[in-house]
Amino acid sequence: MLRYLLCPLFFAMFGLANAQNNSLNLIPQPAEWQVTNGTYALTRGATIGFDKPEGRAIAEMLAQKLNTPTGFSLKAQQSTSAAIQLRLNNTPDARLGQEGYTLESTPKGIVMTANQPAGLFYAMQTLLQLFPKEVESKTVAKADWNIPLVKIADYPRFAWRGIMLDVSRHFFSKEDVKTHIDQIARLKYNTFHWHLTDDNGWRIEIKSLPKLTSVGAWRVQRAGRFGDRADPKPDEPATYGGFYTHDDIREIVRYAQERFVTIVPEIDVPGHSMAAIAAYPELSCTKNPDTKVNPGTPFSEWYGNGTFKMNIDNTLNPSDEKVYEFLDKVFAEVAVLFPNPYIHVGGDECYKGYWKEDPGCQALMKKLNIRHVEDLQGYFMGRVEQILHSKGKKLLGWDEILEGGISPNATVMSWRGIKGGIEAAQMGHDVVMTPTTYAYLDYNQGEPTIDPPIYAYLRAKKSYSFEPVPDGVDPKYILGGQGNLWTEQVPTLRYAQYMTYPRAWALSEVYWSPKEKKNWEDFANRMEAHFARADVAEINYSRAVYDAIVKTRRQDGKLWLEMDNEMPGLDIFYSIDDTMPDRFSSKYVQPIELPEGPITLRVITYRDGKPIGHLITLSREALEKRAGRF
Repeated sequence: MLRYLLCPLFFAMFGLANAQNNSLNLIPQPAEWQVTNGTYALTRGATIGFDKPEGRAIAEMLAQKLNTPTGFSLKAQQSTSAAIQLRLNNTPDARLGQEGYTLESTPKGIVMTANQPAGLFYAMQTLLQLFPKEVESKTVAKADWNIPLVKIADYPRFAWRGIMLDVSRHFFSKEDVKTHIDQIARLKYNTFHWHLTDDNGWRIEIKSLPKLTSVGAWRVQRAGRFGDRADPKPDEPATYGGFYTHDDIREIVRYAQERFVTIVPEIDVPGHSMAAIAAYPELSCTKNPDTKVNPGTPFSEWYGNGTFKMNIDNTLNPSDEKVYEFLDKVFAEVAVLFPNPYIHVGGDECYKGYWKEDPGCQALMKKLNIRHVEDLQGYFMGRVEQILHSKGKKLLGWDEILEGGISPNATVMSWRGIKGGIEAAQMGHDVVMTPTTYAYLDYNQGEPTIDPPIYAYLRAKKSYSFEPVPDGVDPKYILGGQGNLWTEQVPTLRYAQYMTYPRAWALSEVYWSPKEKKNWEDFANRMEAHFARADVAEINYSRAVYDAIVKTRRQDGKLWLEMDNEMPGLDIFYSIDDTMPDRFSSKYVQPIELPEGPITLRVITYRDGKPIGHLITLSREALEKRAGRF
């Protein structure tokens, strides 16, 4: 975790201004800032200067970002006297670290400084947010191209600020992935976790194992809800899917590097491997030649207590040496394509029922003198880590990798709550906190009768409340955190945006901004400003934060209605008499005892006398069912 101390003079300069002025609609919020009266006006004749060659690419990117909406022809040039200046410190400023920056605007110009180019890139993102929302336009727009006069000193709280995208359940094109990276980089995320393989598709070319993409990247076409779809028919053509070639990946990696985003690839093993097994059935215990890439069929049974059964073998055989030869080939090619230190190896939701029945696994257990089949995962992960180490890479996995033991050098992603992260940190492992309870972007984000139903839900306010460092844990082991978007129910980039925002805006502030500056009402106001910016940028997002939160509870045999909302300044109006509610209907102010009978509740939110949220309609039966659930 990054920790930098500002000098006392700086705090004295900025402390009062921060307390009195919250007018900057920046996400994530800077560490320190001061606003004074007046503006800097960008003009057609302005220039953008960089003092060292390392700043050229960012200066040129800034020129492009500004020229598109303004219609100007701003040029980037090596200069120390330009109207907009990007400067790299000759002597590093310890408070800024590798990614921090300062930004100062005066009536005469703008100066951004940093120790490293990454800091200049983040300064640019802040500068663009200071301009009117029209700066997001893809065509020339009319606006006063002014920014307020500010002094900002900013730096991240955490070194790992990530977003995960699952491209196995649905394939996203090369251009979609680049667009997604561009959008998260604007929020100062610096890690893109790329979930490349799973039961539903193998998405990365492995030249030494061509069937991984000729077979594993394609599944039969199916419509309908994931998990309810029909099995592939015999000889049915597999036409839905796709994969990334080595050249595609090099291009995407280069694109991300230009935006100071590190890509961490995930090859999910030993479970979640049905696509690989469809290509090479001999890798599994059952060696079923009829295994197909799964199109979203219900091939597992979940028992509600974290236990489950797989009805189709989707797990690699830990007792077969050919499996490790296969993985050596896979990781050899993956390691060359991705220059970051880590390869994520999954390790989650590995069903061990087929291992328990396999003679080879039983013989291996006897050889290793282990009694529990669960301990075979520890053996498997140890072998995988040796392979990664031979390729110069570190092992990263979901918190299940703790089962059976892992080496001290392994890094853990805590997803099943924060318990695994606490345990890993106490054992001396580096941890990335990404619990379902705060960071799962595929969860329903509002009223479950409005958005397509999902088995769990997570509101933006809850995401914003996340604290990645649990009490009693040494902060040095918490690298940071990330938001995860699994795509069973997310078939397009447009819908990926809808599920990602505004919750990824909230998490960006969790991972970047100082803990003590977090304030939901202030963030909510800035979030609304970013809704307007997203509209101009044609980025999709959810407006669920405007909807009423409807809860019920049973007390003394009676059904009580309780309602709330996330956004400040909303009024909740409702009806239970089969009329459509408006601002003249009953206004919710306190819990209500609902009358007996077949009533229907209708609820809508207003602000300043105008409707702003969705209409929610719930039958008495639905109200009864949700008693105590939300």
